[in-house]
Amino acid sequence: MSKNRVRYYSDEKNDDFARLNIKTKPLGDNYKYEHDNIVWNTCSCVTYRFIAQPLIFVFIKIIHKQKFKNRKVIRKVKHSGAFIYANHTNSILDAAVPNLVKPSKRNYIIVNPNATSIPGIKNLVEMLGAIPIGETLSENKKMVKCINHHINDGKFVTIYPEAHIWPYYTGIRDYEAVSFGYPCYTNTPSFTITNCYQKKLVGKRPKVVSYVDGPFYPDTSLPLHERKEKLRNECHLAMERRAKECSTYSYIKYEKIEKTDCLN
Repeated sequence: MSKNRVRYYSDEKNDDFARLNIKTKPLGDNYKYEHDNIVWNTCSCVTYRFIAQPLIFVFIKIIHKQKFKNRKVIRKVKHSGAFIYANHTNSILDAAVPNLVKPSKRNYIIVNPNATSIPGIKNLVEMLGAIPIGETLSENKKMVKCINHHINDGKFVTIYPEAHIWPYYTGIRDYEAVSFGYPCYTNTPSFTITNCYQKKLVGKRPKVVSYVDGPFYPDTSLPLHERKEKLRNECHLAMERRAKECSTYSYIKYEKIEKTDCLN
């Protein structure tokens, strides 16, 4: 394996290999999480349905040879909204794959504020379903209200609990239970998507097989803290099992080093 395809990390919860170099701009107190302007909403629908989804399909199916497995489990929730938890291993694929897990369902993705800080495409990113994480109490309240609105409207909301991108990583990193509060507060089903990497017949870059598992429901008999932990553990276990069994090709190798080694 080429040396350029080895990444060294010391903290699997905080190290980031996205290399996007985007300067994050504050959202501001006037940031609109929800739009009641009919022109804006029409543009959002047209952009998502008639431009983005077809392009996404071509991109991931032809270039990455992406396939879904076990997608039938999505049918179990019928008209309900749901949360999707996925491993964070590719910036473009991670923005694309959840939109095709059930194409008839509109999907929204909770993102780092840097996604809405890219000059010139802020409105486009928002129209395609990006929900930036609030940085103040006021922003967080509006963000939660927006998420609840989409869930109550029968939409999907995707969350990447690992938070940071590790391109083509074949394992599942440790992550906190904090993001599992959303389905616990709303008593909403959750699914996992585990993007697994496998060898293609031609070319070095792997093909992507996305395994869907669930639905997972909050245990309402438990206190909120324990409810979130239990749901987190169920989702993490499902993703870990899929990654171990089905991610069979390492395009980039990740090696752990001690923090003291980084200083030498």
